Amino acid sequence: MKAMVIARAGGPEVIEQVERPEPAPGPGQVLVAVAAAGVNFMDIGVRQDERFWSEFAYPKPLGVEGAGRVLAVGAGVTEWSPGQRVAWAYAPGSYAEQVVVPAGALVAVPDGVDDRTAAALMMQGLTASHFATDFYPVQRGDVALVHAAAGGLGLLLTQIIKLRGGTVIGRVSSADKVAVAKEAGADHVIVDTQGRFAEEAVRLSGGEGVHVVYDGSGPRTFQGSLDALRVSGTFCWYGPVLGAPDAIEIMRLPKSIKLGYAVFAHHVRTPDLLRTRAARLFDWVLSGQLRVRIGGEYPLADAARAHADMESRVTTGKLLLIP
Repeated sequence: MKAMVIARAGGPEVIEQVERPEPAPGPGQVLVAVAAAGVNFMDIGVRQDERFWSEFAYPKPLGVEGAGRVLAVGAGVTEWSPGQRVAWAYAPGSYAEQVVVPAGALVAVPDGVDDRTAAALMMQGLTASHFATDFYPVQRGDVALVHAAAGGLGLLLTQIIKLRGGTVIGRVSSADKVAVAKEAGADHVIVDTQGRFAEEAVRLSGGEGVHVVYDGSGPRTFQGSLDALRVSGTFCWYGPVLGAPDAIEIMRLPKSIKLGYAVFAHHVRTPDLLRTRAARLFDWVLSGQLRVRIGGEYPLADAARAHADMESRVTTGKLLLIP
């Protein structure tokens, strides 16, 4: 079985393909043939920083997300059987032809949703759902600022905000991404690479500032996101891979804002919640209310190129590896 691993921390060049014995599922586990694996910034963090996934010895596995078909089940597993189509959001080692997944981490993929769409939807779709329906439940008339609005997460988040009646101000890094963000429903798009977007966001929100900002773009945008908020606005911070801001003095936070670090796992902390939230995403896809943009598909062996492309910020939508 082919799998992608890293022998040390470093750049995309440390990713290598290895041959491993076919895994066998243990009690409570399911063996899945991977049809498509999602590429996420989390994977880049694991590759770059040895502190990530410190419980794994080198060579470390890569990838957490994918979709495929059940090959075998371990002892005690009754809800899954060989041949079923499934997807998952967190199973380390998903950059492989086969992966062992805890039974409780799987969701059923309905007819009408293909494997690539299912794989592209899981991590970022569940994250976007958490941000807009749980961490800050967007209400009709709310104005949201979405950073990286042409990325896989940003495109899904924009659509979910629009489904809930909100207005989206998207921020993108280049002019050629504007059309992609608008196609997803962004009402306004700001092109910015220097963190100088706040004044325009305030203007576009009618002069009061936005109700909520979703910022996973690292320290450079932190102050601008604060400045873009209205009184009692909400700051949804995520994405530790790009770094954190300096220490915050809570009494210096402006405008009575609410600031929090949103973690999607809290949205799907039980198998029932995972399956409920995933089913809602699939329903939106089947009804045409949510579109998944796949920005690039790479052979499994080209995982390093996928990482390099994602880090270059030239891509839009979701990147997938196809074993």
